[in-house]
This record gives sequence, structure tokens and C-alpha cells, in this order.
Amino acid sequence: MAAAGSVSWQPQEEGLKEICGLLEQQISPYSSADKSQIWQKLQHYSQFPDFNNYLVFIFARAEGKSGEIRQAAGLLLKNNLRAAYKLMSPAHQQYIKSELLPCLGAADKHIRSTVGTIVTVIVQLGGILGWPELLQALVNCLDSGDLNHMEGAMDALSKICEDIPQVLDSDVPGLAERPINIFLPRLFQFFQSPHATLRKLSLGSVNEYIMLMPSALYTSMDKYLQGLFVLANDPAAEVRKLVCGAFVQLIELHPSFLEPHLKNVIEYILQVNKDTDEEVALEACEFWSAYCDAQLPYENLREYLPRLIPILLSNMVYADDDESLVDAEEDGSLPDRDQDLKPRFHTSRLHGSDDAEDDDDDSYNIWNLRKCSAAALDVLSNVFGDEILPTLMPIIQAKLSARGDETWKDREAAVLVLGAIAEGCINGLYPHLSEIVAFLIPLLDDKFALIRSISCWTLSRFSKYIVQDSVEQFDAVLMGLLQRILDTNKRVQEAACSAFATLEEEAAEELAPRLEVILQHLMCAFGKYQKRNLRIVYDAIGTLADAVGEKLNKPVYLEILMPPLIAKWEQVSNSDKDLFPLLECFTSIAQVS
Repeated sequence: MAAAGSVSWQPQEEGLKEICGLLEQQISPYSSADKSQIWQKLQHYSQFPDFNNYLVFIFARAEGKSGEIRQAAGLLLKNNLRAAYKLMSPAHQQYIKSELLPCLGAADKHIRSTVGTIVTVIVQLGGILGWPELLQALVNCLDSGDLNHMEGAMDALSKICEDIPQVLDSDVPGLAERPINIFLPRLFQFFQSPHATLRKLSLGSVNEYIMLMPSALYTSMDKYLQGLFVLANDPAAEVRKLVCGAFVQLIELHPSFLEPHLKNVIEYILQVNKDTDEEVALEACEFWSAYCDAQLPYENLREYLPRLIPILLSNMVYADDDESLVDAEEDGSLPDRDQDLKPRFHTSRLHGSDDAEDDDDDSYNIWNLRKCSAAALDVLSNVFGDEILPTLMPIIQAKLSARGDETWKDREAAVLVLGAIAEGCINGLYPHLSEIVAFLIPLLDDKFALIRSISCWTLSRFSKYIVQDSVEQFDAVLMGLLQRILDTNKRVQEAACSAFATLEEEAAEELAPRLEVILQHLMCAFGKYQKRNLRIVYDAIGTLADAVGEKLNKPVYLEILMPPLIAKWEQVSNSDKDLFPLLECFTSIAQVS
């Protein structure tokens, strides 16, 4: 490789050709070359002092090469710099920085995006002070009027704001003011750009400073809020989502700024809570829980409840066009979608129960509009209590009374609503709880897996009442959940096990006369469950032991319980993720023996 001395460094043709060839083989899906060998060669070359110079040269100047090869060189450069930048000679550092700046305005948007990532890494490692030319280059691009230059600079700036916002809100020797003071007025100007990308990047950049609240943003708050209202109905969904995110952050962190505008903000959030773009609606929905946590007068929200509650309920119904749900019911499996209000689900005693290495895909736990709406309703019910029932109950009753397969999603949503308000509206529901539980029990046998699943969870929310009510109803719920523990659908199995664990905690010694049938069902599940749900059975067994105590210490029970557990113990290796939850299960049993 060539020896490097100054910014006038030049690559050797042979080295350039070799590295380009390796990058081409690395990214080509049709290459027969061994990818690990290519990677080893690139790692070998990275030992040369000027290897990163070659990469930046390919990235910035190899016009004859494909954009994919240039981008690959840039991404490899970014990764190398994380480890090598501070060890590089000042001449090499300077060469790399000087080659990157012209790329801010590259015609290829992938090059522009990649250079923004590399720039951010260098600023992370060397600070603004270590690259005085950068700020002026960014300002020149932003002020150029050229779309490529404006987008490239804005992309780099947005990444700096996201990853290291504090560097722009700090004093830089040689600058009369902090960088944030230079950029903030320009960011506000881009709120009104005709280009959606610039509006999105500029708003996202400013939003990153809501938590830090530099004095530059504090003193410009009126201008910022005016900008948010201008962008509120932006045609780009990504911009509307950022507007909602700004209002949520402001209500959480600096509610006093929004108080003078609260009516307008609430009206807007109500509107976008029904947005056709689900991500926008989800961001808007976060506002309601944030408002209730913000120590603002609840009275301000009360008048909007008759409009808000039906919106939340409509968002809790699975989308009509979700064909995957119907298909899933036919084959007995569930799509990777939620079936419960996860934040209020039974908390496992087993610390290892949610390992990332689970065999099953856990994507159905992703937070979405349905869950967020249920969580918002939960919070609102705890704030306003029974006064939301006159608005809620007619809708719930209408959905529950809907008949036919085509309306199953409405029935399922109504059951979810009952679970969401179980805590906050318990006083108003109390006179009707026996009737509600009696209605829910048959739903445990519903043909639709999602209804069976959500019915398990909602019944668990009323566990305290069920334990205190009639023996007949308690037994009916207990047996219903035990049968669902043996459901053919693994998501229903999980919901039933979790609901049963919650019931165990409430029932405690009341379970003692029913131990034999409980253990038979749990051991049957133990024999058929796969890895993930097996851990939930361990949890249910351990919770049972904690609940009934020494009443479990009888030969008739231990003969049912211990042989399968011991057999599993002998199968599990010391490195198996199941070892710890199984050990906790044994510990709970040992404490009552």
C-alpha cells in the first residue's frame, strides 16, 4: 500500500483494484467466493495504516464503480473508524475528513445517507472541535438552495442530533455561539420546505432537544409550537407522526408550554388518533396516558371523554383487512399479533422467561395501536373511574351481542375493553360482575383462538372477585382455564397459563381441595408444551407451590408432580436456558416439602 504523508495522498492502482474486487465479491449475491475468506482479507488489509484512505477514496471518488460498491466501502470505513480513528495519524484523519465533506451533496441519495453516518461517528470520536470545517460545510449546504446539498447536510445533522445532541449544545472554542444557536433557525425554516424529506429531518432534529431543552429552544418555544401547528396536517405521514411525538414529549416533560394551547392540541390529537396511517395514530394515542401522568388538571380532559372513548374502542378492534387472522383460525395457529394488554399481564417469577434465544418468534409482542388504546383506556379508567361507564357500556354491550363469525373481532375487542377497565371501574362494575364472569366463561371455548386467549386474560383481571364469589363460579373459571392450558393453540396456552398463575396468587389455599385436578392438567401440559411455554408451566407450578404451601406436601400430589420434573432435570444441560426456571420451580416445591 502507498505510504501516506499529507492530504495529497494518492492510492496505488493495484491496491485500489484489489479492494474494489473484494468489496464486489462481498456484496454480490451471485459470487461463489467464500464470504468469510473475503472478510479475513479485508481485515488483513485493515492493518495497513492507509487502508481507510483507500476506502474513503472508493466511497468519495470511484465514480466508475457502482453505488453499491461505494456504499459498501463507506459502511466498512464507518465500522473501521469506530476502533481505529483515535489511533490514526492526524494526516490520515484529515484526508478522510476532507474527502467526506464534498459527499454531503452527492447525487446518489445512498451516498448522502452513508456519509451522514460516517460524519456522526467521527464527531462522536473527535468532537466538533476536532473538525472545525464541518460546521461551515453544513451551513453552506443548508443555505445552498440545492436539494441534494440540503438533504445531505440535513441527513448528517439529524444523525448528530439523534446520536450525540449534546455536542451541538456546548461551547466550542473559536465560535461566538453554540452550534445549536446557528442551526436552530435554519431547522425552523425547513419546517416550511416544499420537500417532505427536509420537513421530516428538520422536525425530527428539533424533537431530539425536547428532553435536553437547551436555552436556544426554550427561548424559541413559541416559534417551535407555531411550526408544529403548521405541520400538524402535513401530507407526509412521517411528519404527522413526528408532530404527535413532539406533543407527547412536551406533555410528558414540559407540560407548561402546552397549557395555553391545550384545547387545540387535544382537538388535534383526537383527530389524528383516527389517522389512516397506523403509526401516526399510535403516536397520537400515546398522548392520553402521557397527559394523565403529567400532573395537569384532569378536568381539561373530562369534556373530551365522550369523543375519545369511542375512538379508543374502535382502535382496539382488529383491522377488517387482516386476512392473516382468518387464516390463522383455520390452521390452529396464531399470527404474530397481540392478544392482550401486555403491560398488565401476569408478571412471571422466572427471570429467564423472556430470553431473546426463545425458539418461538416473539414479534407478536410488538407494541401497536390496539395495545396502546387498551393501555390508554386502562389509565383513563383509573383516573375517571365509573364516570366513563355511561359512554363505554352501550358500546361494549353492542359488540358483545353481535352474533356470527363476521363480527368476532367486535366481540373480542369488547372482552379486551372489559379487561382494560377492570381495575379503574371496579366499583361501577361490581354489581354486574357475576353476570360478566358468567358471560366470559363460555368464551373460553370459543371457536376463535383470539377470543379464547383474551377471555383468559380478562377473567384474570377479575381474579380477586372470582375467588371471593360463589364456589360454583370459581370452579367454573378454574376448570375453564385448566382446559385452555391444554389448548391446541400455543398463544392460548400462554394466556391461560398466565391467567391461571394470577388466579393462583389470589386464591392461595382455596386451591388445596382442587390440587389433584390442577396437577393433572399442568403435568399434561408439561408433556406437550414446546420450549417457550414450558417455562410458563414451570412458573405456574412454582406459583402453585407458593400459594398452597405445605398442603402440596402429600405423596398423592408429589407422585404426580415430581417424576416428569426430575426427568426433565436429567435432560437439561448446564448451559440450557431452561435450567434456571426449572431450578426456581424445584426451589418452590422444596420449600413446602
